[in-house]
Amino acid sequence: MKKRNRFLTAALSSVLILSLAACSGQQASEPTKSVTAPEKIQVVLDWTPNTNHTGLYVALENGYYKEQGLEVEIIQPGVNTADAMVASGEVPFGVSYQEGVTQARTQGVPLVSIAAVIQHNTSGFASPVAKNIKSPKDFEGKTYGGWGSLGEEAILTSLMKQENADFNKLSIVNIGDADYFTAVKRDIDFAWIFYGWTGIEAELRNEPLNMIYVKDYSEKLDYYTPVLVTNEKMIAEKPETVKKFMAATSKGYDFAGKNPDEAANILLKHAPDLEEKLVKESQKWLSPRYQDDAPRWGEQKKEVWHNYSDWMIEHKLLDKPLEVDKAFTNDFLPAS
Repeated sequence: MKKRNRFLTAALSSVLILSLAACSGQQASEPTKSVTAPEKIQVVLDWTPNTNHTGLYVALENGYYKEQGLEVEIIQPGVNTADAMVASGEVPFGVSYQEGVTQARTQGVPLVSIAAVIQHNTSGFASPVAKNIKSPKDFEGKTYGGWGSLGEEAILTSLMKQENADFNKLSIVNIGDADYFTAVKRDIDFAWIFYGWTGIEAELRNEPLNMIYVKDYSEKLDYYTPVLVTNEKMIAEKPETVKKFMAATSKGYDFAGKNPDEAANILLKHAPDLEEKLVKESQKWLSPRYQDDAPRWGEQKKEVWHNYSDWMIEHKLLDKPLEVDKAFTNDFLPAS
């Protein structure tokens, strides 16, 4: 019995040693998982946070950027404009508009539009109803408050010409970033606004407006504003980063388009100084307009870029034709 016990003990010990060795070998053969640090990037807004930017904040809050291995910081422009910061490579992504990209490209600045935030131009000339400005003909004898854009005078001239109105009878003053509601009560009769923000605010103030949308007077003025931009170097050297950024951002705008109330709450969380009611109502108005009639959010059409650049050439706002194929791309949008 003692010999048999010694034999069984030795056999069991051998089995145990072999089992431990097998386990040890199996563990050693498994690859060691390495934790890759997220890629830190910034995106610069064109202005202070508003509902044009909601999709960015949704992508940040809901972890869509994190899912793509990105750590994103949303910043506001400083001394330099968003266009300048992106073109120089100071930041990789930013919010711009088609007019700015068009002018930049024709001057050799390497900006590229990678998504249309809103499919159709929601901007126009707004005036209090009491001013009785219902068409460009009514601009005669009035004072327009602008911000000094090259295209302002050309668009005013173009619209007034269509109505056989005399542009020389219109006064123009530069009000910069002055408050619209203060300016129309004191210095001016009308100004150029985005209805989705200032127009909604007018509704909430119970100060009804007459709106003259620029796209209603020419399809060439139904351009993209705003757009998301990057630069040529980023596309050439880090296309995967651009693709990841756009995958997450598209998901953010898709969410904001379908869930305006939740999206508004996310924007308010990240920009608590904004007025809650304005954000909620603006988001409700704007959400269905992000994608609108496009097959997917962000999609840009070549004809829209051609139309507006042709219009700018007609009105001597460009020194040379735009190379449209280099000004924008849909290549980084996720498949619909």
